[in-house]
Amino acid sequence: MRQRHLQGCEHRALALYLVLVTVADAQGLSYYSDESLERMLGLDHPGLSSARAQLCQCGLIAYQKPLYQVLALEEPTPKLPPPQRSAQSFSVQEILRHILEKGGPA
Repeated sequence: MRQRHLQGCEHRALALYLVLVTVADAQGLSYYSDESLERMLGLDHPGLSSARAQLCQCGLIAYQKPLYQVLALEEPTPKLPPPQRSAQSFSVQEILRHILEKGGPA
């Protein structure tokens, strides 16, 4: 929820995701048929197809009939603190000389 993976998903996509997470094996795989999922979730075929497409588009599941796989969620990239700036200022000439001599920024 914190990374907003489910943001923008309709309620039927959320319901399908909950079922798939609940029934998946250790690799995230499940083999429920469209008919079983439609009956379980009270959806018609276009509703199930739309829910599945939303989850695929969000990168939450992969689907290749008849196999669903719940995908691992990416860990957020830690934000690095901004680089520390010194109170010292350099001229462009000094910076270029330092780069040419030492191969890095001043």
